[in-house]
Amino acid sequence: MSSCYKSILIAVLLFVVAVLILMVFHNAVAAQEARPQLPLPEMQKLSKLYVGTWDYTETYPKSPMAPNGGVNTGVYKSELGPGGNSIFNHFHSKGPVGEFDGVLVITWDPKEKAYKAYVFGDSFPTAIVENGQWEDGVLVFRFELSMGGAKIALRNATKWLPDGKISSDEFTSMNGAPESLLVHVDAVKK
Repeated sequence: MSSCYKSILIAVLLFVVAVLILMVFHNAVAAQEARPQLPLPEMQKLSKLYVGTWDYTETYPKSPMAPNGGVNTGVYKSELGPGGNSIFNHFHSKGPVGEFDGVLVITWDPKEKAYKAYVFGDSFPTAIVENGQWEDGVLVFRFELSMGGAKIALRNATKWLPDGKISSDEFTSMNGAPESLLVHVDAVKK
């Protein structure tokens, strides 16, 4: 093999290697740019409002669930999950309406452009999965389920008050009937 031919072959090989290196570098930069900054802005906003330990009261109007109505008291603690893209909230309340213990996990789903809340409690056998959006400064989560021939809808509306407190109302509706208040919650950060 002539030295001229070897030189051309080496030059072509070096060119191919250089092109491959540039392609790998370009793909790595593109993948880095496509990855969202963490934590996501939607979760940063929510974490500033939720994270901490809170004392709360649950006020239940008279209803089939609470025939005499009543007020429970409790504590919940909200912490950031891995990477700051979720909030883990453990809650426990007790009073004349009963004792409730559970976990709430909130995250942002970029594909659906909505918050997701996964609620696990000691009084129901599975997770409740709610979808949430900001509506006029109020964080609203919705959930629907069918049981037999009945369709039950829940709507939770939570607002952060100027004094730093949280006010939350859970409404329920059966088969499209007008909503009724299930529970009102007031929370104060410790």
